[in-house]
Amino acid sequence: MHDDDAVARALDTVMPRRLHELSSTTGLPVVFGGTTRTVRDGQQLTINQMIGTVGDSLRLLSVLSGRGLGGAAMARRTPCRVTDYAATAGITHDYDHVVVEHERLASILAYPIVVHGRVHGVMYGALREHRPIGDVAVRNAGVVATNIARDAAALLDRHAPPADADDRSSALLDLAALIDATDDPGLRSRLSRIHEGLGGARRATARPTGETPALSPREIEALRQVAVGATNAEIADRLGITVGTVKAYLYSAMRKLDTQNRTRAVIAARAAGLI
Repeated sequence: MHDDDAVARALDTVMPRRLHELSSTTGLPVVFGGTTRTVRDGQQLTINQMIGTVGDSLRLLSVLSGRGLGGAAMARRTPCRVTDYAATAGITHDYDHVVVEHERLASILAYPIVVHGRVHGVMYGALREHRPIGDVAVRNAGVVATNIARDAAALLDRHAPPADADDRSSALLDLAALIDATDDPGLRSRLSRIHEGLGGARRATARPTGETPALSPREIEALRQVAVGATNAEIADRLGITVGTVKAYLYSAMRKLDTQNRTRAVIAARAAGLI
């Protein structure tokens, strides 16, 4: 697991180019963002990247989790948007002196950036007129947020230290999921031998018959993400695993639930009271 400073440095490296992409793909003329760190009161965002602002008042503005629009996005781990920032009752107004008085922003979108399963940054797009930010712009912002997180994760992985015990345990769990997901007996046997050779517990070579086996916590979490419309890439980012491992979890869940696709797996899991 990387510390806040390492992730912040990675995001600061990749975010500037992606903010230009955010502006061009959403049509929002004002974009800005920053990275988060853990403080005594929770998480604190520091804005340090800006495009299209009229002044420098946003630079180094600190936003606490739960405060303002960006703080709401941090706390909820979901994008938040408003059409009239100054009049919106659903957020706190700690930062109106900068957002409204200095920058004169009205419609604003705040999108959390999730790296290895945690919110490590927030990017914003804004208009100075009271015009709604549409769903297409929000979806495009989601693509940019995913790209930022992917770029930062890749940068972190290139400079990662050797795996520790927790990383090893996580890798063994991922390998176990792949073993459960394969229907090829030969490949299953070979992967099981590798799993045991790396220190994993001996695994059964045949699947149980009878009642549908209980889903693993990771399979359940993956299906929950599918249920809210997340793509494999988004699930991987939120759970801090690879896309290949997400596919393995979903395939294993579909096999256990005797379904042919992820949508039917969600329906079956709900009917069984698993999600």
